[in-house]
Amino acid sequence: MAEMGKGVTAGKLASNVQKRLTRAQEKVLQKLGKADETRDAAFEEMVANFNKQMTEGTKLQKDMKAYLVAVKTMHDASRRLQDCLAEMYEPDWFGKEEMDTLIEDTDTLWLDYHQNIMDKSMTTLDSYLTQFPDIKARIAKRDRKMVDFDSARHHFSSLQKGKKKDEAKIAKAEEELGRAQKIFEELNVELQDELPVKAIHEYAATDADELELKIGDVVLVLAFDNPDEQDDGWLLGVQESHWLQNKDISVKGVFPENFTQKV
Repeated sequence: MAEMGKGVTAGKLASNVQKRLTRAQEKVLQKLGKADETRDAAFEEMVANFNKQMTEGTKLQKDMKAYLVAVKTMHDASRRLQDCLAEMYEPDWFGKEEMDTLIEDTDTLWLDYHQNIMDKSMTTLDSYLTQFPDIKARIAKRDRKMVDFDSARHHFSSLQKGKKKDEAKIAKAEEELGRAQKIFEELNVELQDELPVKAIHEYAATDADELELKIGDVVLVLAFDNPDEQDDGWLLGVQESHWLQNKDISVKGVFPENFTQKV
């Protein structure tokens, strides 16, 4: 059993290494312009907005923590001043009771102020920022699967265009392409759940590959299998209601972007 476990571990390690090598090769080819890259303008805009929010939120958190330290420092300084005044005031001096009350009230105000910042701002901000690491990891995973999809797509295309066609290899490559595409598109849909579009005009499909829209329909935007197939002003998507019910994107279709607006 131990030997079998070692074999499985070694096989998984080799598979992971091969995946990294394939992805690295695909990225090099894309950067050199030797291979096209799947692009998704809506998703890229979402990622840019996500990164902007994460950067600004992290900076605000850092500044808020510094501000809380400053508030505590001011409270400590105020308390020392109050202690000094309390020591100066003799018990029989005029206004001694008022001074003691003022010192106590001021201390309470500082404590309440600090607690209010913690409860109403800092805790909310901390909770807001906890969602970013998970989404960031999912974006990174989606990017890796996109490279896998592109690599499988290019491999399948090269086999089809080859002079000597090996039907067995082509069939296997097509199967791998379908699997890579399914994994990538499912991740893409899950992430884009947070950036769907809503139909603001009705659209009657005039072709089999088009998506019919009714006012109010929410559509999850997908990436085109082949970026060159995307026409200006057109998006590819699946009805959110269908996706939530069936977790299936086979009924995806194209639709005019100007008939929708971002939710």
